[in-house]
Amino acid sequence: MATPYVTDESGKYIAATQRPDGTWRKPRRVKQGYVPQEEVPVYENKYVKFFKNKPGLPPGLSASDAEPAKQQQQKGCSDGDAAGLSKSAKRNMKRKEKRKQQQEELEESPADVATLADAVENVSISASGEVAEDSSSLEKAKKIKNMKKKLRQVDELQQKVDSGEIKQLTQEQLEKLARAKTLRDELQQLERLS
Repeated sequence: MATPYVTDESGKYIAATQRPDGTWRKPRRVKQGYVPQEEVPVYENKYVKFFKNKPGLPPGLSASDAEPAKQQQQKGCSDGDAAGLSKSAKRNMKRKEKRKQQQEELEESPADVATLADAVENVSISASGEVAEDSSSLEKAKKIKNMKKKLRQVDELQQKVDSGEIKQLTQEQLEKLARAKTLRDELQQLERLS
């Protein structure tokens, strides 16, 4: 939309215009060479200009020659022909067809589905049994690791006392040293069981 300029003896100005809500805009004075914001062309770099002006068809091919080829290509895709598809798209189509066939086979033979469900149930039960065994051995391994850590701390504390690094023991440190024998016994029992 071009801006309505008016020129008179006072100079050039934009005439008063009515807004969509019915109110009027005031006329505005304009200096020589003024271009309104709406009419300033948007900057486009050379690549954008190139792709805007790039023809859609290869050189030498007319639009009338290209029309039958497009129709033929659309017809081929609608028939389910995989001629214009990539390798992965063809592979996906084959997988979908295979799934449909398997689904149809399952619908035809419901007795097989029942036996399959029983087999899955048996597998899950045996798997849960193994998991239970693994979790108990994991718990034992954790307990052994904790016992060894506590014994290491007791040995370090004993070394510090023997070297004279710690002269006055706290109540907590005394209890820790007293527990050393029971910790060693428990560790031996756990190692025997595992």
